[in-house]
Amino acid sequence: MTVVGPFGLSVRDQALEADVQAGLAAVESGLLNATKSGVPFITEAAQHLVRAGGKRFRPLLVMLAAQFGDPDAPGVVPSAVVVELTHLATLYHDDVMDEAEVRRGVPSANARWGNSLAVLTGDFLFARASHILADLGPEAVRIQAEAFERLVTGQILETAGPRDGRDPVEHYLDVLRGKTGSLVAVSCRFGAMMSGADERITDVLTQYGERLGVAFQLADDVLDIASDSHESGKTPGTDLREGIATLPVLRLREQADAHGRREDLELVELLSGDLTDDARHAEALARLRVHSALAQARRDTVRAAQEARAMLEALPECIARAALEELCDAVVHRAG
Repeated sequence: MTVVGPFGLSVRDQALEADVQAGLAAVESGLLNATKSGVPFITEAAQHLVRAGGKRFRPLLVMLAAQFGDPDAPGVVPSAVVVELTHLATLYHDDVMDEAEVRRGVPSANARWGNSLAVLTGDFLFARASHILADLGPEAVRIQAEAFERLVTGQILETAGPRDGRDPVEHYLDVLRGKTGSLVAVSCRFGAMMSGADERITDVLTQYGERLGVAFQLADDVLDIASDSHESGKTPGTDLREGIATLPVLRLREQADAHGRREDLELVELLSGDLTDDARHAEALARLRVHSALAQARRDTVRAAQEARAMLEALPECIARAALEELCDAVVHRAG
């Protein structure tokens, strides 16, 4: 049994292990090449998060989805580089919006060089991703453009909040389908499509990817509350400090509205206040960590992962399918 990729995914087949390891190594080389510039400072900024590491979750999905066709097909590795560059670019922008100080265990680009440079570096990565994408054909460009539109729409909807009368939890899950699920779905779709997999299999893997992406983000929501910075690689409670209501907070509000318990209402009031104060932020984080709303968010994560796993039942049984099933378990494990 060998550990491959994020979360310690174990691959029990030597041939699959070799394909995945070789593919991820090629992606890593491709990321470094794609982030080089004739201006040394741009190279330093663009490679800041590449060299910090990361789970490479999306490239791993490209490699596993490609197992349903020809994993050595020429478009597989470049498409994995595209989805990871796109993801990295969004991280530069997200950290500016969130005023985050830490990302992947290192100072965020905005903390190190300022907001303007961080935004421009993200734009540089988008440009490099587009350059690679152009060589993969017009269909790939269209798929990526549609996914990116959904990603940005999800981000806008998160910022705008639910319209009057809309269930906040359902609104938030819609946000996640766009903001996170869209790019994870494209990772699976590119892997299958570039490998020449059957169209039906490609569609199944795309649907699996979107559901897995939602589960992945829900696990991140739980980690943002439950973990320390050593575990998550970023500052705990960042979303709380920025007033972003992720699923644990939404479940808390739901419980407060339904039952009216004094301690719940007090915590809702605390979370609704100014959490830029370190003492108030620490108190809110500590109280939410032991609240049943966090346990409920964990259960929601499990359910989302189960929905992803159920999609795989339409695929032929094989080692690659087993690895994709194990990823569902690994996502749940991250959430505790």
